[in-house]
Amino acid sequence: MSHNEWDPLEEVIVGIVDDATFPPWHLTLSAVLPAQHHGTFRDRAGRPFPLELVEAARRELDGLARLLEAEGVTVRRPEPLPQRRGYTTLDWTSTGMYAAMPRDVLLVLGDQIIECPTAWRSRYYETLAYRPLIKEYFRNGARWSTAPKPELKDEQYDLDWAEPGAGEPQRLVVTEFEPTFDAADFIRCGRDIIGQKSHVTNEFGVQWLARHLGEEYRLHIFEFADAHPMHIDATLMPLAPGKLLVNPERVPQVPELFKDWEIIPAPQPVMPDSHPLYFTSKWINMNLLSLDENRVLVERQDEPMISVLKKHGFTPVKCDFRHFNSFGGSFHCATVDVRRRGSLQSYF
Repeated sequence: MSHNEWDPLEEVIVGIVDDATFPPWHLTLSAVLPAQHHGTFRDRAGRPFPLELVEAARRELDGLARLLEAEGVTVRRPEPLPQRRGYTTLDWTSTGMYAAMPRDVLLVLGDQIIECPTAWRSRYYETLAYRPLIKEYFRNGARWSTAPKPELKDEQYDLDWAEPGAGEPQRLVVTEFEPTFDAADFIRCGRDIIGQKSHVTNEFGVQWLARHLGEEYRLHIFEFADAHPMHIDATLMPLAPGKLLVNPERVPQVPELFKDWEIIPAPQPVMPDSHPLYFTSKWINMNLLSLDENRVLVERQDEPMISVLKKHGFTPVKCDFRHFNSFGGSFHCATVDVRRRGSLQSYF
C-alpha cells in the first residue's frame, strides 16, 4: 500500500548487485548510455562488471538496508538470479544484467503491484528475482498484475535510429509495435501519475497503463529537454506535498500542473569525472528517496544537494552510495516502496 513518494516509509525492497553483468550490445543501449562507454559495453558483453566495484556497491546496498532498518523500515531483498546464463525466445537470445533496480521493473500503486514490460531484452526475466516477494504480497491481500509480456522482436525497435541533430525533434528508439514501459518513467502523486515517453516507454505502453488503472488515477505525460530520455526520476522528483525537485537543464519550464508547488532547482552535480558512470549522467544525484515529508536520503559526499535540502526545510539523511551510482541509479532506483503510511489523495 503506497500512494506517493513521501508518506512515512514502512516497508521497502532494496535491490542487489549479485552477478551483475554487462548486457549484450543492442541498439537500445546506444540510445541512452554515455557515449564514452559504448566501447566498454560492446567489448564486455556477457561478462561481469569489475568485481571490486560490485563488492563496493554491495557494501553500500547493505549499508542502506541497515540504515533503513534502524529507522524502523522493514527491508526486503530479491532472490539472486544467474545473470550470465543465456536464454532464448522464438526470435532472439540474450543474457541478463542484474536485479539492482526494483524501481525500474515494479510499479506499486495503492494496493497493486505491476510487473512492467521492459524494452531491454537483457531485462526480460528480471522480475523473477522479485517473484517470491510478489507472491507473498499477493497472499497477504495485494493485487498483482503483469503487463503483456512483449515479444521484443526487431519490429519493436527503430533499426534506423540515430542521434537527432541540433534542433531536430526527439526520436525514440522504441516503436509502437507493442506496449513497453519501465516503472521508473512514472512518479506518483496520489491520484495523479506523472510520466514521460522515453527510449523504453512508448505511447502504446502509456495507453495500456492508463486503461489498466481506470478512472481512479489521472496520467499526465510530459516531454522534457532530455536528449536521452529514460526514467523520469533524475528529471523531476517530488520530495513532499507541494515541493518538487527539478533538473534545471532538462526542465526549462516546469509543467503548469505544478504551478502552486515550491520548485527546487537541483544543484550541479559534484561527482568527479574519474568516477565511472556506465549507465547515467551525473544528474543521478537527483535520484533521492523520501523517508517521510521531512527526511530525505542523500549521498553522503553530495554537499551541494545536502545544503539545498536543508535550505528548503528537509532533514538530509546521509548514506554512502557513490559506487552504486556506477550501475545506473541511486536511492530511488535501488528501492521500491511497498508500504507507506497514508491514503490516496489529490495534490493538484
